[in-house]
Amino acid sequence: MVNNKGKKVAWMKLVKRNAVVGAVVLFVCVAVYLNWDYQRTGQATDVGKTLGEAALVAGETKDPLLGTDGGQQAVPQGDSAASEYFANARLNRQQARDSALTMLQESMAGEGVDALSKEQTNLAIQTMADSTVTEAQIENLIVAKGYKDCVAFIGEESISVVVQTAGDELTAVDTARITDIVTQATSFTAGQIKIIQVNG
Repeated sequence: MVNNKGKKVAWMKLVKRNAVVGAVVLFVCVAVYLNWDYQRTGQATDVGKTLGEAALVAGETKDPLLGTDGGQQAVPQGDSAASEYFANARLNRQQARDSALTMLQESMAGEGVDALSKEQTNLAIQTMADSTVTEAQIENLIVAKGYKDCVAFIGEESISVVVQTAGDELTAVDTARITDIVTQATSFTAGQIKIIQVNG
């Protein structure tokens, strides 16, 4: 009887630890997104359109990765503002991930953390690292296709890709090209890809 009680207590501790680790991972993901989203500035100018299945957004959007509580956000236009946007977006994304990584590492180093909790935390850290590498790969491939700049942000259910052009509107061919790069680098479908154009 004592043995069964001990097993039950150990099992309850395991469930609680897993719940704590799960909550930490969830809060970290939300913090990364909110930090990235909060830093975006500007007001929308016009509604985007859909070319193929990927959404081409020219400013206004209700995508949860690009706007908050129904408000509309837009990427600044103009070469100087666009360059500043891309630099800030990359910096904010990295700072948010660094903060999330620190939190995960601290939770894993705590006393009494079992092997399963450490494994789950390691998986969250690996997922974050994989996203960082994939975003950089997508950005480099898109720039290699002749676009001036690009920043990508991988979310849980979609990916947003901001592309700077030389002033021309993105065509269906451009959208298809960018979509192809993203779908080859990730498991996202065309319908999960949001492409935002920046002129500059």
